Amino acid sequence: MKPLTCEMCGSTNLLKQDDVFVCQSCGTKYSVEEAKKMMVEGTVAVEGTVKIDTSSELKNLYEIARRAKDMENAENAEKYYDMILVKDPTSWEANFYVVYYRAMKCKIAEIWSAGNSLVNSIPSIFELVDKHVSEEERIPVLNELYGRYLGIAAMLNSAATSHYNDIDAQIRDQYTQEYINNVAETATMMYAFGDCITTCWPNDPQINELAVAAWEQGTEFHREYVKYLADRESNKNLIMEYIGKIQKIKPDYQAREVDTSSAGGCYVATAVYGSYDCPEVWTLRRFRDYTLAETGYGRAFIRTYYAISPTLVKWFGRTEWFKRMWQAPLDKLVAHLQNNGVESTPYNDRF
Repeated sequence: MKPLTCEMCGSTNLLKQDDVFVCQSCGTKYSVEEAKKMMVEGTVAVEGTVKIDTSSELKNLYEIARRAKDMENAENAEKYYDMILVKDPTSWEANFYVVYYRAMKCKIAEIWSAGNSLVNSIPSIFELVDKHVSEEERIPVLNELYGRYLGIAAMLNSAATSHYNDIDAQIRDQYTQEYINNVAETATMMYAFGDCITTCWPNDPQINELAVAAWEQGTEFHREYVKYLADRESNKNLIMEYIGKIQKIKPDYQAREVDTSSAGGCYVATAVYGSYDCPEVWTLRRFRDYTLAETGYGRAFIRTYYAISPTLVKWFGRTEWFKRMWQAPLDKLVAHLQNNGVESTPYNDRF
């Protein structure tokens, strides 16, 4: 004798009610004869044309899935939303949360693909909302979606950043591109949310507020990795493009300046001369890349410098005494290098 098991959801919690057995998890009903056959054979063979009313079953599945979601039981929430998706493929809720909970399970090496799956889900989810959600319910649904996309983008961004910062400084450069790919996808997610929501529902004040919030967060994520990029100017231009979109909706929005100084920049020189892109620092960067980096001792100096100088500049870089202390030695070195043919024209880092 086999235990009575629901064929729809696998639950063994079936109770007899009004001469039928009812699954307490999903609401599927079985006659006494079917229940007996299931306990003996394990399955029920049905012949002929059968009309099945799944409305009660769907209602129960939604209730179970939402309860699991509210209790932050990701495993059960994903399981039941997956079941809903089979029965109700036009459900924005099931379509979104299946992708969402799968992304929640990703490992470090899977951050980009998880983020990318979420980015790709945005247009289709909004299309389902537009077609199948009433106007009265639309704003609450979009608020829920914004909160979820923002939350998982922040989670993926934080995980990628923490992992990268925990890598030994001696080998961290080998993982920089992976870090960039991961965090860039979180910025893309927020940009895409704002772009798609204003495309689907243009000129709606409440929806514009969500777009502005998404674009703002996208620019914040973007700012954090610009310094690691070779083409910082074009990325700065993209950030400024989204700031422009924000200001069209919110004219009084004041954005802070986009810092395009390199992550491996001349920290002390940048603090002294006020910019990573100025004639003195261009000269010093050429000296670093084409003289120091060519020898073992020079590379050792560069590694030591980058291990110490960021902390020094963080604590003292804005003080006048720090700038006075370093101004004269740097001026002397820059003059010597320029006299020996090192150029002071605009320069993109070699490495």
